[in-house]
Amino acid sequence: MSFSLHFKEEIPAPRQLVWDVICDTESYALWNPFIVACESSFEPGTPITMRVKMPPLPVFTQKETIFSNVSGELMEYGINQPFGLLSSVRQHVLTELSADSCRYESFFELRGKLAPMVGFALGKKLERGFAGMTQGIARRSIELHNSNK
Repeated sequence: MSFSLHFKEEIPAPRQLVWDVICDTESYALWNPFIVACESSFEPGTPITMRVKMPPLPVFTQKETIFSNVSGELMEYGINQPFGLLSSVRQHVLTELSADSCRYESFFELRGKLAPMVGFALGKKLERGFAGMTQGIARRSIELHNSNK
């Protein structure tokens, strides 16, 4: 019982710059059509609080927990509801391809008894949101890289 999404982009920008875009929560509204605001220290075990935009729903607050943070490589967070009802895992993964390029991968998975229902009800909106976020990370990173040349 799961619902999952996976997106990837090869980005012509250094891995560290892309990581900085992911961690620069104050600038999310400039490039992120899905998560329009975010607050977190990104320390494992601490919260990440996001303002999520999934039209036609109103913008809502989603609070999750940082599971893992390997600087420049992996950020993982999600939720674990009691009784196996619903859990989620979200990953940002960066792989260096060269000094000036990297691969960004976005993973999202829902598991548990409610996962099929949530996937059915929100699947297309989640797909659009995570795709938009992936494209936004690429666009913002390229823009910043080009402005630094």
